[in-house]
Parts: sequence; C-alpha cells; structure tokens
Amino acid sequence: MKKEIYQIQVSLIGSKPKIWRRLIVPSNMPLPDLHKVIQTSMGWENAHAHQFIFENKFYTQPSKDDPMWDDNKNVDYKKVRVHDLLKAEKDQMIYEYDFGDSWNHSIVLEKILPQDQTLKHPVCIAGKLRCPPEDSGGIHRYSMLLEQLKDPKGEGYEDAAYWLGTEYDPEYFDKEEINALLRSRNFGCY
Repeated sequence: MKKEIYQIQVSLIGSKPKIWRRLIVPSNMPLPDLHKVIQTSMGWENAHAHQFIFENKFYTQPSKDDPMWDDNKNVDYKKVRVHDLLKAEKDQMIYEYDFGDSWNHSIVLEKILPQDQTLKHPVCIAGKLRCPPEDSGGIHRYSMLLEQLKDPKGEGYEDAAYWLGTEYDPEYFDKEEINALLRSRNFGCY
C-alpha cells in the first residue's frame, strides 16, 4: 500500500468554543503512536488509560488483569494503523483519554495527501485554545472552573484557582511549541 499522508482534525468533544488541532500524520502510523501525537499536540501528560473507538470496537492496550477483555469488543491496537480505520475523507473515530474524566476527542480525516519524503515527523498545522489540565473533572467541570476563575470574589474561585492557577490562559495555543515537541519524539513510522 502506498504511504499516504493524512490531514486529521482532533477536537475535544463538548468544548465551547472548540478546542482542536489539525495534524499531518502518515496514514500507516500505528495507533499507539497516534495516541502519543494526540497527547503531545493537545497538551495532555499521558497519565491515564486511553482507547480509540471505531464501529463499536475499542482499540487499546490489552489488559492481562481484565477478565472481561475477551467479552468486550476490545482489540489490541499495537498493530492497527490509522489507515486500517480511516480510509476515506470525512471518516471519523473517537479517541477517549482518562476514563474517569472522559476526555472524548473526535478524529476526522479531512484530507488524503500524496506521500511526502520531506516529512520526518507529525506536524501540527493549526489549532485553537489550550487543553484542560489533567484531572480537572471532565469538559463540564472545566467549563465551570473557567467561569469561576473570572470572578475572584465569587463562590468557587478558590477551587478554580487551585485547579487552573490564577494566571491560566485558556486562549493559549503555540503551534511552534507543539511542533518542537513533536520533532523531539520518536515515531517509528517515518
């Protein structure tokens, strides 16, 4: 199979305004590497479990301690590549990170581009807004914390300041910083 390049959009479901990244990745990237690319580009810390969801199947790391592994629609994702799931423009899947906070991300294949020999690592070409901090309670709690942080005299301000910090800027997005991190990682498909 010809090695194509995928332009995908990863967006945090339920975020308003939308928190998203537009990424360039090889179509033959293994899902474990795509997980690392998403973690890096969104600003997560890879501190929790994750899975990709496509056509009612759950692509994730196998759990030897999970007696229900075979009963559920779980698939060991080590050898599954992005192009095994996303085959045509507008195809979609879900990436869930942190099963407690349930940070669900929509992944949409926006464009299929020809092979590019100069591409040596994944690239973030666009995006908006800062990713919520780890363990901040899910998208609804994060939205509430942002509102509480706006009013230093209001109820909940101290909790919001604890989780987000008083100088937290939800608008922050630095594409160059993300790309520097992506360049520094080792992704085996290049």
